[in-house]
Amino acid sequence: MVDMKQNLTCRQALSGAFQALSDEAVKAGWSEGDVALALAELAEERVIELTAKVITEGFIHPQFAAGGRRG
Repeated sequence: MVDMKQNLTCRQALSGAFQALSDEAVKAGWSEGDVALALAELAEERVIELTAKVITEGFIHPQFAAGGRRG
């Protein structure tokens, strides 16, 4: 089960870098809509990769488990 407090903390930690990445892409000439869609698609691909890993390995590695921290 997802720890909502942990999820919020993670989102807060990532938000600045996420916004900076988005801003840089817009400065490079991409529309905000294109940037948002590309970032959403990249996030979705990452979720699919992790899901496939869980299916093929049959478990969730602790670093990917809900509430787990990276780095």
